[in-house]
Amino acid sequence: MLLHMSAPSIRSRLRNELTAEIKAAARRQLAKEGANLSLRAVAREMGMVSSAVYRYFPSRDDLLTALIIDCYNELGRAAEKAAEKAAEKAAEKAAEPGRVLDRWLAFGHAVRDWALANPAEYALIYGSPVPGYKAPQDTIGPAARPTDLLLRLLADGARSGELKPTGSGGPSLMPATVAAELDRMRAQMPMEVPANLLARGITAWVQLFGLVNFELFGRFNGLIEEGRQDFFDYQLRVMAEHIGLDR
Repeated sequence: MLLHMSAPSIRSRLRNELTAEIKAAARRQLAKEGANLSLRAVAREMGMVSSAVYRYFPSRDDLLTALIIDCYNELGRAAEKAAEKAAEKAAEKAAEPGRVLDRWLAFGHAVRDWALANPAEYALIYGSPVPGYKAPQDTIGPAARPTDLLLRLLADGARSGELKPTGSGGPSLMPATVAAELDRMRAQMPMEVPANLLARGITAWVQLFGLVNFELFGRFNGLIEEGRQDFFDYQLRVMAEHIGLDR
């Protein structure tokens, strides 16, 4: 009776372990071939027949989706943990100014660190779209984790007064079409972020990932060779000033 009751859990555990092994082999393939994944190649690396892999991932797109979700969640966790740690350190110093700034800097560096440690995985989620692949709804939540973190930083900064509501990129420069788009976004957001602050946050967001992309894909080669981390930190602080953060 005990053996009968434990059999489903044993099967589930074995399935989870083999699923993890398949995904690990697929990530090794990513490093070699990019997003041009082949279930047959994954099966060969694992010493399995391809039909066995198909029982876990019926198609290449199913495997890509699983990898994309894992990568977004890993990046999201890394950014969230870094920002939380920065917030804890700031809290230990009571009401020291710059708490949101510290979280922004920690967030940005965590994104870069994860990308440099996982270049193939970063390219999968932030590089060129995979031909023929259409991301399903399952990827939306994990993909939004870094974005949600940025929005929380903006909302917290606006509420605490650490973020200035006016500054570069203010309402006088905003076209009506942009204002309408921002109003649409703000209506769907769970937190309150002023429109001009949201616009500046999006600009910083684009620059953050643009910097990571330039470094990861070799666009800085021959231009910035030494001190890339310092250059990245400098750019994060420039972005912070644009958003309206200072100490």
